[in-house]
Parts: sequence; structure tokens; C-alpha cells
Amino acid sequence: MGFDVLYLPPIHPIGKMSRKGKNNSTNAEPGEPGSPWAIGSDEGGHKAVHPELGTLDDYKHLIKEAQKVGIEIAFDLALQCAPDHPYIKEHPEWFLWRPDGTVAYAENPPKKYQDIVPINFETDDWENLWNELKSIAIYWCEAGVRIFRVDNPHTKPFPFWEWFIAEVQAAYPDTIFLSEAFTRPKVMAELAKVGFTQSYSYFAWRTNRREMEEYLTELTTTELREYFRPNFWPNTPDILPYELMGATANVFALRVAMAATLSSNYGLYGPAYEFMENTGNANGKEEYFNSEKYELRHYDWNLRNRLTDLITNLNQIRKENAAMQTTWNIQFTRTDNEQLMSYIKVTENLDNIIWCIASFDTAFTQSGYVEVPKQLLNLTGRVNLRVTDLLTNESYYWFNDWNYVELNPDKHPIHILKVHL
Repeated sequence: MGFDVLYLPPIHPIGKMSRKGKNNSTNAEPGEPGSPWAIGSDEGGHKAVHPELGTLDDYKHLIKEAQKVGIEIAFDLALQCAPDHPYIKEHPEWFLWRPDGTVAYAENPPKKYQDIVPINFETDDWENLWNELKSIAIYWCEAGVRIFRVDNPHTKPFPFWEWFIAEVQAAYPDTIFLSEAFTRPKVMAELAKVGFTQSYSYFAWRTNRREMEEYLTELTTTELREYFRPNFWPNTPDILPYELMGATANVFALRVAMAATLSSNYGLYGPAYEFMENTGNANGKEEYFNSEKYELRHYDWNLRNRLTDLITNLNQIRKENAAMQTTWNIQFTRTDNEQLMSYIKVTENLDNIIWCIASFDTAFTQSGYVEVPKQLLNLTGRVNLRVTDLLTNESYYWFNDWNYVELNPDKHPIHILKVHL
């Protein structure tokens, strides 16, 4: 069963946040205020709430109020520490130091994290360290959290995660762990094997029909389908893909619509995506120029635009159609136009059939013919189908093996058709 995640600014324990405004470098300078992922200060560590955000009671109240409207609050779990984290003062042996006593900064090439002190998971005191880290998750589970987005799990040992996830889920079986890891395929697969409930994927970098079809085929027809649960994100707080830099509303609409219809699970870095922020960092990397990693942001939640309406519609469609709630049932069908990608999702007994046709041309209208997969739909003889576009409520009648479609990206870059047999 799939579910929707609109990824709003994550809830962190105390982190060091800059008010400098714009982020013009990949890493904070040593000693300077870093990102929210640099956890800890003199005011507390992983079990404290930043005073500017409120109190623990405020957080518990937020969780309960969100639940009343069907929203679950996710917690951003970053197992690393700012230089003034209480753990460093109390347990310096838990961290990585060079022989000269300076910090052995963590690296995730090409990034070097100079605003955090990395944990030494193989310290001689590893048992006490691991139990303390487990207690962090248990602490927030007791507060009502059941979803953890784990920051950079691929930079920590696999045996730790296997133990950690099993321990937490033994106490709170419904806890979900999202692996926030963009790294080598084998590493991402191993994280899934050790227990992560969901995983980031390479969706953000699949930008044409062939790449997308090949990637979904790999995810759904190889051994990956046995343990890797992909979560499609068109953007993240860390990543503004080149595809979205300077992009129009049509591009934003297409990417979120494909994420929501190709995968049973999708997410997005909500405010920046919903308000179509498209300015990249001057360093040429896939980062936001105005980044919440380095500054506090405020948004007008009453603002409505094309994206807010589309996201609302997509989530409603996913909720009402069982065929959209799994990834493994996808089948691609033929088109005569390389710009058009056609894919169908069906329930086992064919009582719910959703047929999507997406256009990768976000500037101009594209048209062509799509083939009806008669064997998949158990059709014999002449085709006689009615399809209804769930975004526009327009209906079409198809009587041929190949049928005409047309997509104007200024209206919608995708058809999401409900098939009536």
C-alpha cells in the first residue's frame, strides 16, 4: 500500500542554523554556523527542541493536531554532532579525531562536512554508543513519531543500521525508516536489505522516456523488487536537479505528476517545489541558491497556484485508486512518438485500471497514437473502451488497437486516464 508524503521542512532536534541569507558555498566554514544537520549546541542535543521552534509539549501538540487531519509528522534523524554538542563534551571517545586532536571531518565525495563531528561507530565504547543512539529514536517514538527520514545512512556502518532498525521496530513495530541516500546502486540496495522501509531513488536524474522505462523495469522486474521500495522525489532540500533550474511551471507539473503516478510512494521538498523555486547555486552544483540548510525561511501558506492544485488532485487520485498504490504492477505500452511515454497500472482483478500518458516536451503540444494492451486488459476482438481523464474529467471513446492522444503542456503534461471496460 502506498502513501503520500509532502515533504515540508523537517523537524530536527537542536541544530545550528545561519541567518546569513543566501548559501554561496557547499560547506560551512569550521566554527561558523552550519546547517540544521549539524545537531547540538550548548542548549541541548538530539533529545532537545530548539527554543526558537518551541517546546517538547508544543511538538507533541503538533503531532496530535496533524493526525486529526490525516498528516503524520516525520522526524529528520541525523546521527552526527555539531562541535558544541553535549555528547562531545561528555564522550569524546565516541568521535573521530586526527592524531593532532582536530576533527576528522566526514566526507561523502565530493562533499566534505566541515560543520559536524562524525561519530566513530567502531569506538571501544561502541556498545554504550549504539545504545545511546537507539535511545534517541525511542525518545521521539515515545513523543509520537513513527516516521524517520535518516540523513546520509550510507556514511554509517551497515551492521549498525541492521541492529538499530530491528531494535526500534521491536519496541514500535509500525515505525518507518526512509533512507536518504543518493549513492552507488549496490550501497542503496544493501541499505534496503538491512531494514530501511523505503529508499530514495534515481528518479530525479531520469529525464527522458528511455531512461525512465529502463529504470522502472529494473526496479520492478529484477531482484530489487523483493527488497527495494523506491520513493520518487523530484527534488530534496539538498538537491535542485538541473532539470528544474530555470524551469517553467510545465516542467514542475510534469515531474511531480510522473513521481506520483510511476511510484506508489513519492515525496517532495514541499515549499520550494510548490512555489516553483528554480534558482540554482552559483557554484554550478545541483543545489538551491536560497537553501533552508543555511537559513530560516517563512512561507505564505495561503498562496495557491497551479502546483498546489495539481498536487492536491494527484493525492486524491492516488487515494481513490487502488492501482496507484503499488509500484510493481506497472506496464509500459507502445507509442509512435518518442516524446510520449505510456504506462498502465492495474489491480489484480482489473477492477481498477489507470492509464497514464506523459509528454516529455514541456514547451510544445505533442500528439501521437498509443497501443491498447489487449492481453493485459483481457480484451478480445474489437476494442471498445471509455477512458476518463481524472485531471480534467474529460472522457474519450476508443475503438481501435491504436488511439490518438494529444497533450498541451500548458494545460496538463500528462493524461491520468481511468479505464472503463
